[in-house]
Amino acid sequence: MPVYKKVNKKFFKMWSQEMAYVLGFFAADGYITVNRRGGQFWCIQIVDKTLLMQIKKNIGSDHKISERNRGGNESTIYRLQIGSIEMCDDLRKLGFTERKTKSLAVPNVPGEYLGSFTRGYFDGDGNIWLGYLHKERGVPTLSLHVAFTSGSGDFLSTLQLRLREIGVHGGSLVRPKENYHRLQYGLRDSLKLYEFMYNGLDTSKLFLKRKKDVFEKYIRMRL
Repeated sequence: MPVYKKVNKKFFKMWSQEMAYVLGFFAADGYITVNRRGGQFWCIQIVDKTLLMQIKKNIGSDHKISERNRGGNESTIYRLQIGSIEMCDDLRKLGFTERKTKSLAVPNVPGEYLGSFTRGYFDGDGNIWLGYLHKERGVPTLSLHVAFTSGSGDFLSTLQLRLREIGVHGGSLVRPKENYHRLQYGLRDSLKLYEFMYNGLDTSKLFLKRKKDVFEKYIRMRL
Protein backbone atom coordinates (compact mmCIF):
# COMPACT_ATOMS: atom_id res chain seq x y z
CA MET A 1 0.00 0.00 0.00
CA PRO A 2 1.57 3.35 -1.07
CA VAL A 3 2.48 5.92 1.54
CA TYR A 4 1.17 9.38 0.73
CA LYS A 5 3.27 12.22 2.06
CA LYS A 6 1.69 15.38 3.36
CA VAL A 7 1.72 18.64 1.46
CA ASN A 8 -0.55 21.67 1.43
CA LYS A 9 -2.12 21.20 -2.01
CA LYS A 10 -3.85 24.58 -1.77
CA PHE A 11 -0.52 26.41 -1.52
CA PHE A 12 -0.55 27.75 -5.11
CA LYS A 13 -4.26 28.61 -5.07
CA MET A 14 -4.24 31.69 -2.84
CA TRP A 15 -1.72 34.53 -2.91
CA SER A 16 0.47 35.10 0.15
CA GLN A 17 3.98 36.49 0.62
CA GLU A 18 5.30 32.94 1.11
CA MET A 19 3.52 31.63 -1.99
CA ALA A 20 4.85 34.54 -4.08
CA TYR A 21 8.42 33.88 -2.91
CA VAL A 22 8.24 30.14 -3.64
CA LEU A 23 6.71 30.89 -7.04
CA GLY A 24 9.56 33.29 -7.84
CA PHE A 25 12.12 30.74 -6.72
CA PHE A 26 10.37 28.02 -8.74
CA ALA A 27 10.53 30.29 -11.82
CA ALA A 28 14.32 30.31 -11.39
CA ASP A 29 15.22 26.86 -10.08
CA GLY A 30 12.14 24.67 -10.43
CA TYR A 31 10.59 22.42 -13.02
CA ILE A 32 7.61 20.15 -13.69
CA THR A 33 8.13 16.60 -14.83
CA VAL A 34 5.77 13.81 -15.93
CA ASN A 35 6.91 10.19 -15.72
CA ARG A 36 5.98 7.31 -18.03
CA ARG A 37 3.12 6.21 -15.78
CA GLY A 38 1.56 9.67 -15.82
CA GLY A 39 2.79 10.73 -12.40
CA GLN A 40 3.32 14.48 -12.18
CA PHE A 41 5.93 16.13 -10.00
CA TRP A 42 7.14 19.62 -9.34
CA CYS A 43 10.70 20.01 -8.12
CA ILE A 44 13.11 22.60 -6.81
CA GLN A 45 16.82 21.81 -7.02
CA ILE A 46 19.41 24.08 -5.36
CA VAL A 47 22.73 24.03 -3.49
CA ASP A 48 21.41 25.79 -0.36
CA LYS A 49 19.86 23.12 1.88
CA THR A 50 18.81 25.54 4.64
CA LEU A 51 16.68 27.60 2.27
CA LEU A 52 15.16 24.46 0.72
CA MET A 53 14.17 23.26 4.20
CA GLN A 54 12.45 26.62 4.81
CA ILE A 55 10.57 26.29 1.52
CA LYS A 56 9.55 22.75 2.44
CA LYS A 57 8.19 23.98 5.77
CA ASN A 58 6.20 26.79 4.16
CA ILE A 59 4.42 24.49 1.71
CA GLY A 60 3.50 22.10 4.53
CA SER A 61 5.49 19.18 3.15
CA ASP A 62 7.04 16.20 4.92
CA HIS A 63 8.79 14.98 1.75
CA LYS A 64 12.43 13.99 2.01
CA ILE A 65 15.07 16.31 0.59
CA SER A 66 17.42 14.24 -1.56
CA GLU A 67 21.03 15.15 -2.20
CA ARG A 68 23.56 14.47 -4.93
CA ASN A 69 27.27 14.91 -4.39
CA ARG A 70 28.80 16.05 -7.69
CA GLY A 71 32.38 15.49 -6.55
CA GLY A 72 35.46 17.65 -6.98
CA ASN A 73 34.90 21.32 -6.21
CA GLU A 74 31.22 21.19 -7.19
CA SER A 75 28.65 21.94 -4.48
CA THR A 76 26.21 19.25 -3.37
CA ILE A 77 22.80 19.58 -5.02
CA TYR A 78 19.64 19.29 -2.88
CA ARG A 79 16.24 18.50 -4.37
CA LEU A 80 12.68 18.68 -3.12
CA GLN A 81 10.30 16.69 -5.36
CA ILE A 82 6.55 16.66 -4.76
CA GLY A 83 4.10 14.48 -6.63
CA SER A 84 0.78 16.26 -7.09
CA ILE A 85 -1.28 16.57 -10.27
CA GLU A 86 -3.33 19.28 -8.55
CA MET A 87 -0.32 21.43 -7.69
CA CYS A 88 1.25 20.92 -11.13
CA ASP A 89 -2.01 22.03 -12.74
CA ASP A 90 -2.05 25.11 -10.49
CA LEU A 91 1.49 25.95 -11.63
CA ARG A 92 0.44 25.55 -15.27
CA LYS A 93 -2.47 27.94 -14.69
CA LEU A 94 0.06 30.44 -13.37
CA GLY A 95 2.02 30.13 -16.63
CA PHE A 96 4.64 27.46 -15.91
CA THR A 97 5.13 24.61 -18.38
CA GLU A 98 7.30 21.48 -18.46
CA ARG A 99 9.81 23.15 -20.79
CA LYS A 100 9.82 26.63 -19.32
CA THR A 101 13.45 27.65 -19.85
CA LYS A 102 12.85 29.78 -22.95
CA SER A 103 9.07 30.18 -22.67
CA LEU A 104 9.04 31.41 -19.06
CA ALA A 105 6.56 34.21 -18.41
CA VAL A 106 6.00 36.42 -15.36
CA PRO A 107 2.69 35.36 -13.78
CA ASN A 108 0.10 38.01 -12.98
CA VAL A 109 1.48 38.70 -9.50
CA PRO A 110 -0.62 41.20 -7.49
CA GLY A 111 1.36 44.33 -6.66
CA GLU A 112 1.49 43.68 -2.91
CA TYR A 113 3.25 40.35 -3.54
CA LEU A 114 5.64 41.42 -6.29
CA GLY A 115 8.47 42.15 -3.83
CA SER A 116 8.39 38.59 -2.50
CA PHE A 117 8.17 37.13 -6.03
CA THR A 118 11.13 39.24 -7.13
CA ARG A 119 13.13 38.23 -4.05
CA GLY A 120 12.40 34.57 -4.76
CA TYR A 121 13.57 34.88 -8.35
CA PHE A 122 16.61 36.90 -7.27
CA ASP A 123 17.59 34.20 -4.75
CA GLY A 124 17.34 31.59 -7.50
CA ASP A 125 18.69 33.30 -10.64
CA GLY A 126 19.96 36.65 -9.43
CA ASN A 127 23.46 37.93 -8.79
CA ILE A 128 24.84 40.75 -6.70
CA TRP A 129 28.27 42.36 -7.03
CA LEU A 130 29.97 44.65 -4.53
CA GLY A 131 33.29 46.24 -5.34
CA TYR A 132 35.23 49.28 -6.47
CA LEU A 133 35.03 51.01 -9.83
CA HIS A 134 37.63 53.32 -11.38
CA LYS A 135 40.49 51.75 -9.45
CA GLU A 136 42.93 53.70 -11.61
CA ARG A 137 41.79 56.90 -9.94
CA GLY A 138 43.10 58.25 -6.69
CA VAL A 139 39.78 57.53 -4.94
CA PRO A 140 38.01 54.42 -6.35
CA THR A 141 34.20 54.39 -6.24
CA LEU A 142 32.43 51.80 -4.11
CA SER A 143 29.52 50.37 -6.06
CA LEU A 144 26.82 47.72 -6.04
CA HIS A 145 25.24 45.98 -9.03
CA VAL A 146 22.30 43.55 -9.23
CA ALA A 147 21.44 41.28 -12.15
CA PHE A 148 18.73 38.75 -12.98
CA THR A 149 19.38 36.02 -15.55
CA SER A 150 16.99 33.87 -17.58
CA GLY A 151 16.79 31.82 -20.75
CA SER A 152 13.71 33.89 -21.60
CA GLY A 153 14.23 37.48 -22.68
CA ASP A 154 10.46 38.04 -22.52
CA PHE A 155 10.42 37.08 -18.83
CA LEU A 156 13.11 39.63 -17.97
CA SER A 157 11.52 42.30 -20.16
CA THR A 158 8.20 41.87 -18.35
CA LEU A 159 9.94 41.86 -14.96
CA GLN A 160 11.67 45.11 -15.91
CA LEU A 161 8.31 46.71 -16.76
CA ARG A 162 6.78 45.54 -13.47
CA LEU A 163 9.73 46.92 -11.52
CA ARG A 164 9.34 50.28 -13.23
CA GLU A 165 5.90 50.48 -11.65
CA ILE A 166 7.52 50.69 -8.21
CA GLY A 167 10.22 53.20 -9.15
CA VAL A 168 13.08 51.05 -10.45
CA HIS A 169 13.32 52.97 -13.71
CA GLY A 170 16.75 51.97 -15.01
CA GLY A 171 18.14 48.61 -15.94
CA SER A 172 19.54 47.25 -19.18
CA LEU A 173 18.58 43.98 -20.85
CA VAL A 174 21.52 42.26 -22.54
CA ARG A 175 22.23 38.88 -24.11
CA PRO A 176 25.82 37.89 -23.25
CA LYS A 177 25.41 34.41 -24.75
CA GLU A 178 23.01 32.71 -27.13
CA ASN A 179 21.27 30.68 -24.43
CA TYR A 180 20.58 33.31 -21.77
CA HIS A 181 19.66 36.94 -21.12
CA ARG A 182 20.57 39.29 -18.26
CA LEU A 183 18.71 42.23 -16.74
CA GLN A 184 21.24 44.35 -14.87
CA TYR A 185 20.97 47.35 -12.58
CA GLY A 186 23.42 49.95 -11.31
CA LEU A 187 23.88 51.31 -7.81
CA ARG A 188 20.82 53.54 -7.42
CA ASP A 189 18.37 50.94 -8.72
CA SER A 190 20.09 48.16 -6.78
CA LEU A 191 19.41 50.04 -3.55
CA LYS A 192 15.77 50.53 -4.60
CA LEU A 193 15.55 46.78 -5.22
CA TYR A 194 16.96 46.15 -1.76
CA GLU A 195 14.22 48.25 -0.18
CA PHE A 196 11.56 46.66 -2.38
CA MET A 197 12.59 43.04 -1.79
CA TYR A 198 13.41 43.21 1.92
CA ASN A 199 11.32 46.08 3.30
CA GLY A 200 9.63 44.98 6.52
CA LEU A 201 11.14 41.51 6.28
CA ASP A 202 11.70 39.66 9.56
CA THR A 203 13.87 36.60 10.14
CA SER A 204 10.90 34.22 9.85
CA LYS A 205 10.43 35.12 6.17
CA LEU A 206 12.01 33.40 3.18
CA PHE A 207 15.26 34.85 1.86
CA LEU A 208 18.79 33.78 1.03
CA LYS A 209 20.94 35.31 3.77
CA ARG A 210 24.21 35.48 1.85
CA LYS A 211 22.70 37.71 -0.85
CA LYS A 212 20.94 39.99 1.62
CA ASP A 213 24.21 40.30 3.53
CA VAL A 214 25.95 41.81 0.48
CA PHE A 215 23.43 44.66 0.35
CA GLU A 216 23.92 45.31 4.04
CA LYS A 217 27.69 45.15 3.75
CA TYR A 218 27.53 47.96 1.18
CA ILE A 219 25.33 50.03 3.51
CA ARG A 220 27.79 49.53 6.41
CA MET A 221 30.75 50.47 4.22
CA ARG A 222 29.05 53.69 3.13
CA LEU A 223 28.41 54.88 6.71
